[in-house]
Amino acid sequence: MPQHLTDKQLEAFRNRLETRLAELTRGVREEVIQSGRHHFTDVAGEVHDSEEASVANLVIDMELQTIDRHIQEIREIESTLIRIGSREFGICVDCEQPIALARLEANPTTERCIACQSAYEKEQALTHSPSL
Repeated sequence: MPQHLTDKQLEAFRNRLETRLAELTRGVREEVIQSGRHHFTDVAGEVHDSEEASVANLVIDMELQTIDRHIQEIREIESTLIRIGSREFGICVDCEQPIALARLEANPTTERCIACQSAYEKEQALTHSPSL
């Protein structure tokens, strides 16, 4: 398998990802504590009509969506750290060619080169129909 990144570059990516992982972990912990303080029944006790209840539901849903997004990013970072450890980081999972350094710097958790990511997204768009 081709390896185009130096040990120094791999270590820099590892440090960057570990820092972000620590930030996210702290953030999720704080968000969970904060959302526990804002149960719907607490918010709903302050609403006076169905429109205000809808807003209360929206606020709670947005808090939960933020937590979900952060947990997904944590999973991506953990997966990337495993790839760094196994020296598979920076190699496209589809074509097994090196991913451009600029792409890795912009999004270190990326698993695909631009061409394979584009093909993947087109395939996903064709096989998955939108849902609510």
